[in-house]
Amino acid sequence: MGAPSDLKGGVEEEQPRHEVFVTQPLLVGRYAVTVAEFDAFVQATGYAMPDRMFTCEADVWRERERRSYRSPGFEQSPRHPAVGISWHDAVAYCAWLSSLTGRGYRLMSEAEWEYCCRAGTSTPFAWGPGIVSSQANYDAASSRDLARPRGTVRVDAFLPNAWGLHQMHGNIWEWCEDYWHDSYEGAPCDGSAWEDDGSDLRVVRGGSWMSVAPLLQSSVRNKERPTTRMSTIGFRVVRSLGEGDCGARHDTGDSAV
Repeated sequence: MGAPSDLKGGVEEEQPRHEVFVTQPLLVGRYAVTVAEFDAFVQATGYAMPDRMFTCEADVWRERERRSYRSPGFEQSPRHPAVGISWHDAVAYCAWLSSLTGRGYRLMSEAEWEYCCRAGTSTPFAWGPGIVSSQANYDAASSRDLARPRGTVRVDAFLPNAWGLHQMHGNIWEWCEDYWHDSYEGAPCDGSAWEDDGSDLRVVRGGSWMSVAPLLQSSVRNKERPTTRMSTIGFRVVRSLGEGDCGARHDTGDSAV
């Protein structure tokens, strides 16, 4: 886990590179939670989502009114990832889904997230050392003569990695369970979330439709306040595989695991 010291673009917060043993088998959402799925939660529970979040429109970032996961400032379908989701919103969704299904859904730990993003590789990206715009939704305009993305794409718009997981690189940043720490010194080595309160920030991973290619690398980490709602951040669900599950596919909506 983490970036080797000689990786171009690697920074201190991605080090030291260390070995982690993921001790629990996992069932992981093939996709980020979609607009349709999150809307089902809001409709079922009456969960209060404000019509306000941070968006980038006309190349200006600011908090805007009449913006939410339903209207993030760009066109989307029910199969787009839900954005404008705070860490607290994501945890509430997991609690609802757990109650609905009788199974313990949660956010991924940061170690689990990187493990799943890499899908058995040790290269900067799940498919090798580089990335091109046919593989992910990100800002490729800085390195190639391409139009800059103006929003998310459907969760199934690109091919999955070797483990069948879609868009671990790009499209949206994804909330993890962990508190933010400035390096991996003292990090858990069993794949669990780093729960001790290092700060008031939580980890996000993966890069987004606004990110340049280096920010999509498997080792890259970022942080946000758990109350932040932004048009580049959503989440994916996971649950530990218990007895009687037998590794079966479970359909929880669009983001079957």
